[in-house]
Amino acid sequence: MFGAFHPDADDNAPEGCATLILIGPREPGFWPRFSASPEYADGAADPLDRWSKRMIGAVAAETGGRAIFPSDGPPWPPFIDWAKRSGRAWASPVTLLVHDVAGLMVSYRGALALRQRLELPPPPPCPCDSCPDQPCRDACPVDALADGYDVAACHGWLGGPGGEDCMNSGCAVRRACPISASYGRMTEQSAFHMKAFYP
Repeated sequence: MFGAFHPDADDNAPEGCATLILIGPREPGFWPRFSASPEYADGAADPLDRWSKRMIGAVAAETGGRAIFPSDGPPWPPFIDWAKRSGRAWASPVTLLVHDVAGLMVSYRGALALRQRLELPPPPPCPCDSCPDQPCRDACPVDALADGYDVAACHGWLGGPGGEDCMNSGCAVRRACPISASYGRMTEQSAFHMKAFYP
């Protein structure tokens, strides 16, 4: 569980949802489990999305909840807004979303909408507030995050001779985050996501 909150009318949650739970990869261990799945091996498109729908869909069926996924749409569910509402994710100094446990490596595989109103713990403080060096600010080799996110500059770097490190190991900015570095995400998983981002 990467966070949860009690939606109100402005949150675009499903009707009747009293608690919305955000679900993300638990590390270490996520990548070996997914990469051993039939979805990973079958060669069809979108293996991680299909695996996530199968796994989270099963939890929804068991709990009587409703599964929601970032790929549902249009209209697309507002996962970034939901993440911030959970009190466990914030806009980082480089504008990317940062999570209290996963850091800049945060990703949401889905959400579970429950009719029950669960008691939730108080939110933790933003980790960026106690990060004295904020190494994420200077980690991008092309400064693609200096003023928002310059996708063209990022893609230009990834497609050039210097982009192999980011392509093979994951975004240098995300890796620079001390929280990300301690989360145990495997290099193979980062390479998988980078290939999807820049095929």
